[in-house]
Amino acid sequence: MSELTVHQGRQVRKLAFRAPAELSELLGEELMPETPCGGNGTCGKCAVYATGAFSPEPDEAGRVLACQAVVTGDGEVYLPSRRSVRQIQTDGILEAWAPVPGGRGWGAAVDIGTTTVVVRLADLERGVLAPPLCAENPQRMLSADVIGRIQAAGEGKGPILRRMIRETVGHLLDEACQAVGIGRDDLARTVITGNTTMLYLYTGRDPEPLSHAPFRADCLFGYEEADVWYPPCFGAFVGADIYTAIRASGMCRRSETALLIDLGTNGEIALVHEGRLLCCSTAAGPAFEGSSIRCGGVSTEGAVDHVSVENGAITFTTIGGGPAQCICGSGLIDLLACLLAEEIVDETGAMEEGPYRLTDEVALYQEDVRQLQLAKGAIRAGMETLLLRAGLTAGQVDALYVAGGFGTVLDLENAAAIGLIPAELVSRTHVLGNAALTGALLELLGPAGREEPILTNAQCLNLSECKEFTDLFLEAMLFD
Repeated sequence: MSELTVHQGRQVRKLAFRAPAELSELLGEELMPETPCGGNGTCGKCAVYATGAFSPEPDEAGRVLACQAVVTGDGEVYLPSRRSVRQIQTDGILEAWAPVPGGRGWGAAVDIGTTTVVVRLADLERGVLAPPLCAENPQRMLSADVIGRIQAAGEGKGPILRRMIRETVGHLLDEACQAVGIGRDDLARTVITGNTTMLYLYTGRDPEPLSHAPFRADCLFGYEEADVWYPPCFGAFVGADIYTAIRASGMCRRSETALLIDLGTNGEIALVHEGRLLCCSTAAGPAFEGSSIRCGGVSTEGAVDHVSVENGAITFTTIGGGPAQCICGSGLIDLLACLLAEEIVDETGAMEEGPYRLTDEVALYQEDVRQLQLAKGAIRAGMETLLLRAGLTAGQVDALYVAGGFGTVLDLENAAAIGLIPAELVSRTHVLGNAALTGALLELLGPAGREEPILTNAQCLNLSECKEFTDLFLEAMLFD
């Protein structure tokens, strides 16, 4: 007997069969991708990434057509999730865009996120920006977070991870170039930003150094190759996306004490104070993206995105306005804040009686509260560690910048209510949107180190080596 391993989101299924067998039959109606051409192999819509024994063999991109492929032995296939991300943040705050002195042609900025990929072109001569284009990061088929992808690369899946992301970026660049009437080869310069792991996988580097202590990256980028500029990373888990987000915020160009946070699976934090830049990353986990929550999900149609208390009753809205199917990150924070206010959850995170049901299908369970505690505790403790190292309190911070798409839908008052951010910083918070992409656009004008040398002299803290972090984390776990 042979075995086909089917990956779809967080689900892994193993199907035993007698080879050879048609892939479409093994997948069946439940798993088989759509085939608008009726299974004739002409539309290409059912292409899936595959490794192992297939006939015909996977193409150069590592894909086979599910309607045509025959499995001749053991193999693995990677299917797209049934749900797609609807709210992809493509825009950031760009105060001004000016032509590059002596610049000619178009340049491209690319932000490779763990969940999504965004591309935007800029006319370097006229100072014109083209509309952004975006797509899901297909590597999510293997794992939702960077740790899982590092592990997958260690298991021999590095080449397929590389093919996945390079193919997606390539398609977006082709589409963007076609929209402005040029070919991809006509791009004068491209800037690709992302966290350290994403850049490792895109460039085909082995992320093995990122998989174990002391977590020292053997490449921090900051180089140009074939007209592609990879901005520098600060450390193994504080990547080029934070470098470009900091540049977009302008926090290093002003005489202010400021914090910047990027809320995600790998929460990244930076503090600038008196000409010094400190940064760190915290393993917040995927709770804010719904991945570790029983009824959680990404920002897709039917996801509960906002929750409030009206006349003593908890009410909610969903993306698209339809029936609730899951609850995404912004809805989770809102719901938790409401449950704390109504004393259904106490300061220790214990539920009075659980689970709390928004509908018959969507509920918050006790273990979900614990996951959210871990996530918010890690972010808050990381912020407090940087402040402590600089001899500061939150009240002495002039501005808090929130980068990333999650921040654009986050209710800041509720974020403070659960202790994710200090309450005194709510009125001083600036939401930047996709700051990583905005900073990448600015990098087309020239590396930031020329005008912001503080960026090239940042100190990156390893929180596992900071004794105070553990105590601060335990304190930050409480809702008080």
